[in-house]
Amino acid sequence: MKEIILKYVLKNALDFNGKANSKVVLGQVLREKPELKKDVPKLLKEIENMVAEIAQLPLPEIKKQLKKIAPELLKEEKEEQVEGPLKPLPNAIKGKFVTRIAPSPSGPFHIGHAYGVSLNYEYAKMYKGKFILRIEDTNPENIYPPAYELLEDDANWLTNNGVAEVFVQSSRLGIYYDYAEKLVQMGKAYVCTCEAEKWTEQKNQAIPCPCRSINVKENILRYAKMFNEYAEGEAVLRLKTDIKDKNPAMRDFAIMRIVEHVHPKTGKTQRMWPLMLFSVAIDDHEMGITHVLNGKDHADNAKKEMLVMDCFGWKHPEYKHWGRINFEGFELSTTQTRRAIEQNEYAGWDDIRLPFLPALRKRGYQAEAFRKFAIEIGLSLNDKTVSIEEFWKMINAFNKDIIEPNADRYFFVDNPVEVSVIGAPKKEVELDLHPNFPQKGKRKISVKGEVHIAESDFKRLGKGKIHRLMDYCNIKISNGKWKFVSEDYEDYKNAAENEKGFIIHWLPVTKLPAVEVVLEDNSTVSGWGEKDMLNLKEGDLVQLERRYYARLDKKEKDKLRFYYLHQ
Repeated sequence: MKEIILKYVLKNALDFNGKANSKVVLGQVLREKPELKKDVPKLLKEIENMVAEIAQLPLPEIKKQLKKIAPELLKEEKEEQVEGPLKPLPNAIKGKFVTRIAPSPSGPFHIGHAYGVSLNYEYAKMYKGKFILRIEDTNPENIYPPAYELLEDDANWLTNNGVAEVFVQSSRLGIYYDYAEKLVQMGKAYVCTCEAEKWTEQKNQAIPCPCRSINVKENILRYAKMFNEYAEGEAVLRLKTDIKDKNPAMRDFAIMRIVEHVHPKTGKTQRMWPLMLFSVAIDDHEMGITHVLNGKDHADNAKKEMLVMDCFGWKHPEYKHWGRINFEGFELSTTQTRRAIEQNEYAGWDDIRLPFLPALRKRGYQAEAFRKFAIEIGLSLNDKTVSIEEFWKMINAFNKDIIEPNADRYFFVDNPVEVSVIGAPKKEVELDLHPNFPQKGKRKISVKGEVHIAESDFKRLGKGKIHRLMDYCNIKISNGKWKFVSEDYEDYKNAAENEKGFIIHWLPVTKLPAVEVVLEDNSTVSGWGEKDMLNLKEGDLVQLERRYYARLDKKEKDKLRFYYLHQ
């Protein structure tokens, strides 16, 4: 009976990262040996004891034992070739793929972060896996409280609500404390009270500090004192590694420290905080992360995280890094931008001059455009420089492809000048809401020969040439007067080159909605818009004909405010 219990405990532990479930094992044992149902309490007790025993073993040893006693239960999972826009990843199994993005709460995502979020999400989607947002807030001194909500909103927007779970590390402190204590008990971590400068000097010389040789019992006492007795900077918990590692950064690095700074979520209740590499290693294991995709500047941290995992015998995720992407011409410092907002240089994170997602969303950029950009760049170790011009060219092209089918057309006349066209017909002009999709219907503009045109058009119209009021009529300017020529577009089209003027948009002289467009430099232009614009809803994207795409931000009676998107 013991061997039957053992094989199922080993199998269940292997399937769940070393943590077997006693009740699941009980069901498996009873299916094979139903006669054991006569004494379930005793059987369950034996299983629980076995589960506790096996939990102390590293995963490779569990697999080794299972292969020895029940090799038939060892089914090697094969990578399934998947179709997708990205290069395949090693050891990626369809349906069992888990990745994450792990920002610190210092502000919202900017365009650089958008690449990382999008790439991770697209891989999760490609492998029908899970994408996790984990907010890493274990540094109380660098937290911007509004960022928790900003980051979650941005991640959900970028992934079309594809975030499977959201974790906040400050709510998981008890988990980190437990694992840290286990390391102390295992003799794999020690509390160091050496002066920081002296310790660094010894580490660089590959000399162990005196604290390293202190016994486990004393270290357990020291660890307990870190919670309420030691002062900030007086003690740190260090992982025992190879003190002669060729990379000094890998030698006995700190995993827990004392920080007295008040955390916005935990207040003064906690003063012991994990270093990022430690909490990341624990969380990646606990959350079943299979693939870690981030910048190559995290490569050394990944090595440290693997050393933590090795202490517990955990399987490592697959680590894949991308090269540095230098967005040339952008100010992407969250700290500096936050300071500028506080000093009223910007109205907020959604100020449309900023390359942060709240601002880009406000203008009307679509999440899919950033995901397409991430796919285009791909996952490569090569460093890249993307100029501000190149970036906007790519993003705008992707975005235009997405919004174009749904962006209805409307006339907008800024800084309007009123003119009267002598002899122009009274007419109801019919225009397509979208020239490529006539099924979307028409809009109608009634005009009686008196029109508004933009001041810029008024100033550039040459005398004696044939100009066309779009879809209305052809005109000539003579002796300061505007005169009707004809209605037929062919007359304008076939005019001699030296006689052909411009096609201009216009609006009738009547009651019209007042329109304001906020441009990308935060300046504004004002004028009139078509009356049918009043049917729009806030958030709608339109093309202001022959001008640019724009997003309706606010609608108030006969007033409309748009934000410039792109050409």
